[in-house]
Amino acid sequence: MENFDLDLRSVQEARNLARQGAEAAKKMACMTAEQIDKILRSMIEAAEEHASCLAKMAVEETGFGKVLDKTYKNHAASTLLYEDIRDMKTVGILSEDKARGILEVAAPAGLIMGIVPSTNPTSTVIYKSMIAIKAGNAIVFSPHPSAAKCTLRAAEVMKEAALKAGAPEGVIGCISTPTMAATNELMHCKEVALIIATGGPGMVKAAYSAGKPAIGVGAGNSPAYIERTADVKSAVSAIMASKTFDNGTICASEQSIICEECNHDEVVAELQRQGAYFMTREETEKVCRLLFKNGGHAMNAKFVGRTPQVIAQAAGISVPETAKVLIGGQDGVGDGYPLSYEKLTTVLAFYTVKDWQEACHLSMDLLQNGIGHTMSIHTKDDEIVRKFAVKPASRILVNTGGSMGGTGISTGLNVAFTLGCGTCGGSSVSENVSPLNLINIKKVAYGLKNCATLIEDDRTFHHPEVTGNTATAPVSCCETTTAPATSSCAHEFSPADIVASFEKKQSHCAGSCGASVEQTVTSQNQLEQASAGFTDDAHLADLVRQLISSMNK
Repeated sequence: MENFDLDLRSVQEARNLARQGAEAAKKMACMTAEQIDKILRSMIEAAEEHASCLAKMAVEETGFGKVLDKTYKNHAASTLLYEDIRDMKTVGILSEDKARGILEVAAPAGLIMGIVPSTNPTSTVIYKSMIAIKAGNAIVFSPHPSAAKCTLRAAEVMKEAALKAGAPEGVIGCISTPTMAATNELMHCKEVALIIATGGPGMVKAAYSAGKPAIGVGAGNSPAYIERTADVKSAVSAIMASKTFDNGTICASEQSIICEECNHDEVVAELQRQGAYFMTREETEKVCRLLFKNGGHAMNAKFVGRTPQVIAQAAGISVPETAKVLIGGQDGVGDGYPLSYEKLTTVLAFYTVKDWQEACHLSMDLLQNGIGHTMSIHTKDDEIVRKFAVKPASRILVNTGGSMGGTGISTGLNVAFTLGCGTCGGSSVSENVSPLNLINIKKVAYGLKNCATLIEDDRTFHHPEVTGNTATAPVSCCETTTAPATSSCAHEFSPADIVASFEKKQSHCAGSCGASVEQTVTSQNQLEQASAGFTDDAHLADLVRQLISSMNK
């Protein structure tokens, strides 16, 4: 048998997985909510059982993060996620509005393609498997080459648990020989209905260019503003816990700290007390040369999710063993200020401003390099929160850490490891991606009106053909006429009609106090004659008053 090249074998594998997944998706679409819940509970049990070993595999294969924190992320992607979505309606009738005659009915998207990043290679698989199954779909994964083994193992664990609980074969698949050719093939397979892309900008752009629906997320560059009314100790504690969680590999983690001149000394002292090391300008420059490739903004993958000690040693600087994060002061944003960009590791930029207005402008500048993603603010002033709520970030987090708050672990947001950035960030969604993003919502609409008599029955629609008052038909905007102006078609009678009708009634019923006889103008000549009798508004008003008085007798 001919020995095919690796990329050809990977392409064939991608096609096979897509075909199997599409068949599984058809069977999943027929399952009840109870059957799906049984599958999810089996997957949770398996995820918890393997949470630690999967985390260890991820750290060993990628070198990113911490085993304990990755274990907790696997727990969050299974147990915490399930608690969040358990009662979410994703199958059958979602809602019914009897007054409007509307039923909302869920329909699965079909086969989902999940692109997995190297920073969260196992928790992302667990999370995307869970939300795909909850929505009645099948899913196939494309791993990052540097995290292929742990990603494949996580997918196998989820698949085995799903099959054990009654899911169809092919419901969860994963490319075992990841190549760009395989990923590209999977994106374009006709069987794939929707792509969820979590990864670098290039991969997300490719997903959106595949010619089918895609949910992609952009880079984060979250500033954390410690406003003057904030509890500094609590604010610093939240920031430090967040930035050191899995060594800063979550894209919602803080990238910069902003404080005010009035609380600068307190903030710096508290950061130092809690394990932050403030680098000198020279040390900052050395670290920046290490973290960013060729003086650009793309981070060197070798130092993603690393400890301060590993970074410091490679940069040729000395930091205490107790240091938890490295902080470098910055005087601006953009070119020339590398720390103003995203750093998925234990390094933070630091800024000092005069007041909230200056913090507002600085936050806007920083968010341009991670627009639409996340920012956080620490304050006791709700009015300040409202001022910052208009910033171009899809998650404005208040008095909490970015990593935990953005993913919904410490906030009321949906628990998620795919965080939408909205249209400003080039994303099709702005929320934390949930099962509701993976279903189609169909509308069943009952007829409420008689289609045959729709025009006649509509009391808000006025037209001469409906009212029968052709004498006062409005002139088309495309026509010109010398005829006297008449009222809008929105009224059945003009003032001239009323007066003419009144005068004719008076001439026929003078002195009578019986029921009035209704008359209408039936010719243009009558209308002109009625209008010619009025010389001023007082005369018209008097006639109208007489008419009203007569009608009330």
